[in-house]
Amino acid sequence: MTRARTGLQRSQDDRIIAGVCGGVAEWLGWDPTLVRVLFVLVSIFSAAFPGILVYLILWIVMPERPDVLTDTVDYDYD
Repeated sequence: MTRARTGLQRSQDDRIIAGVCGGVAEWLGWDPTLVRVLFVLVSIFSAAFPGILVYLILWIVMPERPDVLTDTVDYDYD
């Protein structure tokens, strides 16, 4: 499913831990697996890139994308 490109938000659909890599993948329009593999490789092969710290900071800073189904209007048909 294609979404309109909005701000950087954590994914609810493509999440393994917190949805950070899934959210980055949605924002870039990339495959979430590719973003995860690149993140791990850069974290392993670069001493200047503290991957766990960056992930934790993004987990705190990035807002979670609202769930489309729960943000719908609830119509009262009384």
